[in-house]
Amino acid sequence: MHPLKKLLSYANNYRLDFRLATLYSVLNKFFDILPEVLIGVAVDIVVNGDKSFMAKRILGGFGITDTWHQLILLGALNVLIWGGESWFEYLLSLKWRKLAQNLQHDLRLDTYSHVQKLEMAYFENQRTGNLMSVLSEDINQMERFLNGGANQIIQVLCSSIMVSAVFFSLQPSLAVISLLPVPFILFGAFWFQKRLAPRYAEVRVAAGDVSARLNNNLLGLATIKAFATEDLESAHIAQASQAYRNANERAIAISAAITPVIRMAILAGFTATLVYGGWLVLHAELAVGAYSVLVFLTQRLLWPLTSLADVADMYQRSMSSIDRVMTLLQTPIQISYAGEPVDSSKLKGELRFKDVSFSYGDRPTIEKLNLTIAAGASIAFVGATGSGKSTLVKLLLRFYHVGEGTILLDGRPIEALDLQDLRRSIGYVAQDSFLTDGSIAENIAYGMTDASEEAIAEAARAAEATEFINKLPLGFATKIGERGQKLSGGQRQRLALARAILKNPAILILDEATSAVDNETEAAIQRSLDVVSRGRTTVIIAHRLSTVRQADCIHLMEDGQIIESGTHEELLSLDAGYAALWRLQTGQRT
Repeated sequence: MHPLKKLLSYANNYRLDFRLATLYSVLNKFFDILPEVLIGVAVDIVVNGDKSFMAKRILGGFGITDTWHQLILLGALNVLIWGGESWFEYLLSLKWRKLAQNLQHDLRLDTYSHVQKLEMAYFENQRTGNLMSVLSEDINQMERFLNGGANQIIQVLCSSIMVSAVFFSLQPSLAVISLLPVPFILFGAFWFQKRLAPRYAEVRVAAGDVSARLNNNLLGLATIKAFATEDLESAHIAQASQAYRNANERAIAISAAITPVIRMAILAGFTATLVYGGWLVLHAELAVGAYSVLVFLTQRLLWPLTSLADVADMYQRSMSSIDRVMTLLQTPIQISYAGEPVDSSKLKGELRFKDVSFSYGDRPTIEKLNLTIAAGASIAFVGATGSGKSTLVKLLLRFYHVGEGTILLDGRPIEALDLQDLRRSIGYVAQDSFLTDGSIAENIAYGMTDASEEAIAEAARAAEATEFINKLPLGFATKIGERGQKLSGGQRQRLALARAILKNPAILILDEATSAVDNETEAAIQRSLDVVSRGRTTVIIAHRLSTVRQADCIHLMEDGQIIESGTHEELLSLDAGYAALWRLQTGQRT
């Protein structure tokens, strides 16, 4: 489907606004053309006096034939026409701009909302900067087209039709000659447009690459500085920017040729009107007034066609952008949000994995896993990187579809549950938890806008975060910067844990939550867990075995399967894989 059809289909609710904006554009062009007609009428009145066209055909019936009176009425009519043109200029500008603003606002929100619903597997093959380019620059490009380009296209079309009608009514033979270049102009514009389309698609992709590179480097600025690779990364940015410039140059090479080609065609039409029309006047086959009208109208019709170059350029850029936005908006959502409601207050928290298998592409990660986690139990998963520990959590949160088998929550398949309710029932603390550019209190209460100050403070105390919060300049009201960059890694993790505690979930998940913190923070988090894990199902993913030694049951995973299970003491007594890991981490000799 053509990008414009996709946009119109999406903007179905704005159909009336589109029609009104189009009507205002048409009426504005109608009034805009009339002054040229009045010039010819004025010339006819001055030359022919009481025998003018107006005197004989229009005003004669009212007894107005005096030349001066005709000119007065013509002046009054001119004022009305200019007033009408100005009024509809105001209305069309207001309507098109308001439509552009409303549509870009809705489209950005809908697209962002859609992106949030896509499964995590989608983002594995996407670059954040490219998505940002679509959500920002591409939607802005669509807005710019609706602000001015759409009106220009409509008015060029209307101008062609209206002027052609006047031409053929006054002098058909001259009309044919004068308007002969128009089909060639339109054909040339479309010919150039088709060749611009793939080039502007390349431009948008290159723009996305630049945005992705900039976004990646800004997020990793500390690492870039630490490794003194500023020059290297500047070279990478230069390379991406050069590719963007090269793509634009290939598009410009074609778009720059449109105007000169159109001007040559316009020159032919205008010259034909000027010379052949003058010949007709000299041979008394065309009135002077009509000749004046045709000369002015030829310029009014043909010279605006030079703007087709800019319009075609803007149009093609916009279509490339709209296509990217609509493609993103129409990306299928693989994981359904609909399902049975879940009352988190009534959940027990029992989890069962039945013959669960999962693969990232062709690489198996989990294979035929069977496991039951009793409600209220504290369970840990340990093992080497890539053994499948974190994948289990991602499947439980339904970041991914279970390839085979089923995961049950209190006996109900999680696929059958309302996705938002399911996730609200789970407290999740990741290795690198997301923090907003807000206050301490706002981050702890993230997603829980009705949380009281007392509840927020209590959650902070449970996460042993109160001590460092009270030392901050504004306490709980202190702004922590983008992604919490004003805090240390340990402080960020304590806030993330406080957020999970405030949520009071039936299931608490810690996914490598202590892998990047100091021993003091790990001990604080462990003390918090000893308290908050009571009465709720707790799942801990960890590399550090010291974090999980108090768990009710520890599962050692390898190649997507559980190879050992038991308490810390039981696994040490087995003197197998877990015991070897323990000795390695504690520095004990075999």
